Amino acid sequence: MYSRPRCGLCDRAREVILAVSARASFEFDEVNVEGDDDLESRYGLRVPVVLVDGEELFEAAVDEALLASAVARSAGG
Repeated sequence: MYSRPRCGLCDRAREVILAVSARASFEFDEVNVEGDDDLESRYGLRVPVVLVDGEELFEAAVDEALLASAVARSAGG
């Protein structure tokens, strides 16, 4: 997930991701876009941006059911 500090949407997206990860194990990485000109240019106004297997699936809001489905597909289940 690409995010930034003091971002309410990022906080909510993180909650959803962690809830899904409690039921289906997967690696979760969070990248702060602040201070990185390239990342700020690509994601700064769109955070949070959530990728699964390198594919952007969510921007601004994360749907828990869709994330769980994407994670299951990614894991082959």
